[in-house]
Amino acid sequence: MSGSTEPTPALRALRAGTEGFLPKTSEPEELLAILDGWAVLPAALLRALLGPARAASVDLDGEERRLLRAIAAGRSTVDIAEELHVSERTVKRMTGALLRKLRVSNRAEAAAVAGHAGLLTD
Repeated sequence: MSGSTEPTPALRALRAGTEGFLPKTSEPEELLAILDGWAVLPAALLRALLGPARAASVDLDGEERRLLRAIAAGRSTVDIAEELHVSERTVKRMTGALLRKLRVSNRAEAAAVAGHAGLLTD
């Protein structure tokens, strides 16, 4: 955690091996996500770190976009299952397919793709 919202200390911390970075003004949900083992970055910080350039368009359908936004928000598999009205197993299957489609290996990387592609602010 940091009192600063500037991207420079966050970038240094991430390069040094941290898995998440939150300003002290973070919402309680973000802190709880860390306790659940998530790697967390606020959307604004993620956008600042990735820069203004947009990623090449990733062809996602509406359900994939909803899933990606939920993942980027740090929502749990259980919460996503409830929101999408599917089983936890289905969410895990959908997440795996989405990660393969985005060519990333984990949810944190998927969140980065979402931020870079501008999918966090629709």
